[in-house]
Amino acid sequence: MAERKHASWVGSASLALAVLSFINLFNYLDRYVVSAVVESLKRSELALSDAQLGSLMTAFLIVYTITAPFFGVLGDRRSRPRLIALGVGVWSVATTLSGFAGSFLALFAARAAVGVGEAAYVTIAPSLLSDYYPAAQRARVMAIFFCAIPVGSALGYVVGGLLDVHFGWRVAFFVSGGPGLILAALCLRLHDPPRGAQDPGTTLKQPATGSGIASIRATYAHLVRNKPYVLTVLGYTAYTFAMGGLAYWMPAFLERMRGIPHGTAAIGFGKILVITGFVGTFAGGWLGDYCVKYSRQAFLWLSAIATLIAVPFAWVALTTGSNTVYTVCMVGAQLCMFLSTGPINAAIVNLVSPIERASAIALSVFVIHALGDAISPYLIGALSDASSLDEAVKIVPVAILISGLIWCWAARAQASSAAQA
Repeated sequence: MAERKHASWVGSASLALAVLSFINLFNYLDRYVVSAVVESLKRSELALSDAQLGSLMTAFLIVYTITAPFFGVLGDRRSRPRLIALGVGVWSVATTLSGFAGSFLALFAARAAVGVGEAAYVTIAPSLLSDYYPAAQRARVMAIFFCAIPVGSALGYVVGGLLDVHFGWRVAFFVSGGPGLILAALCLRLHDPPRGAQDPGTTLKQPATGSGIASIRATYAHLVRNKPYVLTVLGYTAYTFAMGGLAYWMPAFLERMRGIPHGTAAIGFGKILVITGFVGTFAGGWLGDYCVKYSRQAFLWLSAIATLIAVPFAWVALTTGSNTVYTVCMVGAQLCMFLSTGPINAAIVNLVSPIERASAIALSVFVIHALGDAISPYLIGALSDASSLDEAVKIVPVAILISGLIWCWAARAQASSAAQA
């Protein structure tokens, strides 16, 4: 009896959601710990410029986006828990190696290697969760899973900032890398349910089993003909451009432009991020599942409206001279932005066939990062070198506006496609 209970728990959806959510938390802690130590890296023996500092995130994201499509195809054909465990192990080791870097090129290479590991995890985990939970619960499930993004990012700022102040930037990388190895071992215990297990009545045509270029091309060619999906991803790209640039540069912006002490800036922004991210992501997930009962386009409309409301808040937060006004408006902007996290990711998996979901997520990852936050940290850094960081960050509200408008278009395209079906 005890053995059956143990087997049931190991194969349960709750365990999968818990393990994958904790992995996602450490994924983003690792990703943004570098943001907390930007000013220390600039003043360290490495003596990095703002463009070089921005390129550290760009290096990670370039490798991440290039490898994501290949892991997406594997995720639709191979054991998903094993692929995820492999990815988590790789990025944990690479993060630890970042702390040993003795030059810009060594640090650049270590951060780039993190991208290989994260590509395996991020592209496959939402697909695995979609086969644990039915469509009516997916916005909430994705909200729980993606709630780890603001929490993990905030912990990256807080943990990185505290360790940097007390022990130095190298220790921040050492501490961030270790927990992922334990989570990778736990992931190997997860059950891999059949594709489409939670989508009764869906006719599944198995994807081509080949692993060559022709198989990959055929998979993604089918996805790019799905107009609502393509528009959703393009809106997500502008959103990611804004969020990535904002997340990477805000601690430095607060220190330079607002006069907030080193360490305090990262921790303060981290507190805003974790509170708004936690509240906004959960609220968006539950609100999305409620609204979708009345409209199939609810996930996209909710994301579009919330993002458009965020635009004036973001603009005022980045242009005001008052720290109080900045705090109020930044909370408002981040809260509205995070409302879309669960719904927009639920929309992506619902707009495609169950046997294409890992590939669809992989293509989304490729596009949103290649054209989004792989560009924005470096672009903002380069604009800052040319003028000032105060001027450079004004590109963020523009990207938020574009995101909301494209998601409005995607919602209309989804409605049109449903009417023609």
